[in-house]
Amino acid sequence: MPAKSMARLWLVTLMTMLAFAANSLLCREALASDSISAGSFTLVRVAAGALVLALLSIENIRQRRMAGSWWGATALMGYAAAFSFAYNSLSAGTGALILFGAVQATMIGYGLCSGERLNTGQLVGVVAACGGLVWLLLPGVQSPSLAGAALMAGAGICWGVYSLLGRGTQSPTAATAGNFIRALPIAVALFLLTAQSEHTTSIGLVYAAASGALASGMGYALWYLVLPSLSATTAAMVQLSVPVIAASGGMVLLSEAVTARFVCAGITVLGGIATFVVNKGRASGL
Repeated sequence: MPAKSMARLWLVTLMTMLAFAANSLLCREALASDSISAGSFTLVRVAAGALVLALLSIENIRQRRMAGSWWGATALMGYAAAFSFAYNSLSAGTGALILFGAVQATMIGYGLCSGERLNTGQLVGVVAACGGLVWLLLPGVQSPSLAGAALMAGAGICWGVYSLLGRGTQSPTAATAGNFIRALPIAVALFLLTAQSEHTTSIGLVYAAASGALASGMGYALWYLVLPSLSATTAAMVQLSVPVIAASGGMVLLSEAVTARFVCAGITVLGGIATFVVNKGRASGL
């Protein structure tokens, strides 16, 4: 791949990771401040994303051609719902670390089953990254909520499946729009099931709409754009940069405390990412 194209690929990938981190920050702030409940946040997020992406794909809709799939919509909704409910009890950085650890396991597992092979350096990187996550989740005073961690791990598996489904898409924006539109009735059903405990405020609606329209809708379209150029394992590893971005944002914007355990685990995970990416680049140039 030419150097200019490679630089563009990694720039778009960085923008996508920033959008992913913004989702964690917006959701955590909305729920922690009790501005909106999880079911309402999920519904508004999916609806806002569907609206923006539908406008961007208006020509396809006029011609009654909708890309994406019900499989993609189901995976997207599974991720969005588990993500929202998990952030009732997790900090922004911890939630993002668990989320993308599960993504890593899902996508690397698929890559290995599909014939991808890891060299020694890549294997060291994977073991270090996974070890950092295990360290974070070990029982103790500083360990996160088990229920929240389980929900976020489920969200990560769903996101990994969603990412894998998007690797062969020919029209990223249209595919993302189709998935969001199909996910909307599922989000409505979830909202109705939890309606008795749902509440919203104006600022909560703003957080959820921003998460859906900008961080989710546009961010996921960018993700589907770069996915065809990344292997499953590379796509999994680069996403583990999101927890550090989210944790930094949580400290600065949400006044969240970052524990020594999180710092050490985060350094271990990021060290694993760096080791993996460097060795991946040596092996294939990507």
